[in-house]
Amino acid sequence: MEVIKEKDFENVTKEGTVVVDFFATWCGPCRMMAPILEEAQTQLGDKVKIVKVDVDESEKLARKFGVMSIPTLIFFKDGQVKDKHVGLMMKDEFVEMVEKYL
Repeated sequence: MEVIKEKDFENVTKEGTVVVDFFATWCGPCRMMAPILEEAQTQLGDKVKIVKVDVDESEKLARKFGVMSIPTLIFFKDGQVKDKHVGLMMKDEFVEMVEKYL
């Protein structure tokens, strides 16, 4: 799963359905979320793009989107924020949320 930087953020999220996982390498729940997102990406294929943003490396982005706790998942559709989820999420719940924006 691609970890994107601030300079690439707008370009990556501007088209289609994109889920951004705000995480940190030291965060236990974030590490638990990673394989769930990978499974969901495999299941959903090209219908959604899932990317990660390291809050320690991209503090401005985290502030811009009000990320106070991690993991925080933000759901984008054509560049617009559609939904936000804070905390660990099970795969079925995640897929269901994504499917609302396909």
